[in-house]
Amino acid sequence: MKITGLGHAGMFIETAGGSILCDPVIGPSFFGSWFPFPDNRALDWERYGAADFLYISHRHRDHFDPALLERYVSKDIRVLLPEYPTDDLEQDLIALGYTNLVRTEAGVPLEFGPLKLMVTPLRAPSDGPIGDSSLSVDDGTASVLNQNDSHPLDLEKLFDFGKPDAYFTQVSGAIWWPMVYDLPQDAKQNFAQLKRDAQNKRAMYYIEKVDAEHVFPMAGPPMFLRDALFRYNGTGLENDSIFTDQHQFLQHMAEVRPEQKGHLFLPGTEVEVRGSDVTVTQTLFSEAEIAGIFEDKWEYLAAQRDSRQEEIAAEEATRAEIMPPAEMLAALKEWWEPLLRRARTIRNGVGGMVRFRIGELDMVVDFPKAKLREYAGEECVYWYTIPADLVSTNIRDREIDWSNSIFLSMQFEVGRSGKFNEFLTTFLKCLSRDRIEYVENWYAEQSDQTEDAEIDGWQVQRRCPHLRADLTKTGKIEDGVLTCSLHDWKWDLATGRCLTTTGHPIRSHRVTEDAAVR
Repeated sequence: MKITGLGHAGMFIETAGGSILCDPVIGPSFFGSWFPFPDNRALDWERYGAADFLYISHRHRDHFDPALLERYVSKDIRVLLPEYPTDDLEQDLIALGYTNLVRTEAGVPLEFGPLKLMVTPLRAPSDGPIGDSSLSVDDGTASVLNQNDSHPLDLEKLFDFGKPDAYFTQVSGAIWWPMVYDLPQDAKQNFAQLKRDAQNKRAMYYIEKVDAEHVFPMAGPPMFLRDALFRYNGTGLENDSIFTDQHQFLQHMAEVRPEQKGHLFLPGTEVEVRGSDVTVTQTLFSEAEIAGIFEDKWEYLAAQRDSRQEEIAAEEATRAEIMPPAEMLAALKEWWEPLLRRARTIRNGVGGMVRFRIGELDMVVDFPKAKLREYAGEECVYWYTIPADLVSTNIRDREIDWSNSIFLSMQFEVGRSGKFNEFLTTFLKCLSRDRIEYVENWYAEQSDQTEDAEIDGWQVQRRCPHLRADLTKTGKIEDGVLTCSLHDWKWDLATGRCLTTTGHPIRSHRVTEDAAVR
């Protein structure tokens, strides 16, 4: 089996039973903000576009590049479609002309001659835009796991497919926290360091659990080549950004997990796998060029910025004409208010008003009353400042996931009066009836409290209130605080209060000596 890196999370897998093109992206993505790092334009995209199968792990635009698909990938290709609860990705692909869809079942292997593969989707509201997935591949000569951005809860199902010889996983997450927040600079630096540490911890959790001999970090970081965002590349010019690069993570992995072999996976990296025998060759960049990319990173990024402004300008030319404030408010009311009326759990979870300053429009979303109106000085729990052309474009395109557009663009500002509110961010990426109804039902199912477990002298509900992870496997208790290692959420066990976000309490009490004896 041969796996070729295509940049970011992209790869081309050649097997004894056919080839698979995975998450090909050239970009730029998210309103011209994200470019794959390093530059992947020089790859032979015509060759990769002639694959036997296309696999798009999820709908985020740093994994799903419609312009690239239109230019290079045949409409006849067989598309491996993850089993998601809503059909947004399917409809996106059909709109592009892809109708040869292989509808996979969650965690169920498919066979195509000697090729066996399995797509394992995640379906919680915070997974991608309601959906993320991994791809397991085995052709009898080797087995690989492309975990991508997904954070699977039930690793046993993945292991039933077989232990991978080579493991490809995200190590640098796509997020805007804390760079766009209204925070003092020292707070941004502190939070950025905490976020990088949490990302490293999460990646190492999976690396240790999967325990593959060969590990390939991928799916980040991006290049930010817009002038206003350039300073947030990597860990930031002022150490206030969150993006660990491939070299930095491999150094970390070598320190904490020296028994496993970590490999640099870049555009053009060719990985030949035959069982535990793995050979890695860099074909697009020379050793000197690779050294320059990582050791002189800011010079490399500056050269990329200077050479790619036409692409940024071309994206800006596709945006919608800015709507007048009254027209924009009317359009958002017509769109959002019916969704808010259906979103009782979300409304209660937000519990207050959220202000949006969008160009000349200054409005609030009153979550308790399910209403949008002009801002009149009300106290708000969150406040956003967003360019009007981005919102106008989302209204024109009926973009149902503002995380997958405006927020990952990092072309906005936000502040809040308390903790992070997952209910608010969930609403803003579920702007369709299907998504709202799915999320409301999903939250209702999370109230199931039928099973407890004992962890380090505490009796706690077995399932994490965030994404239902098994806390006997992902939980760690120190000084009365429970941390779930998947996303670093924390709870004060004495009160059950979530320390990470609003809501999501946990059921817990200390096990007494008498109870322990019984």
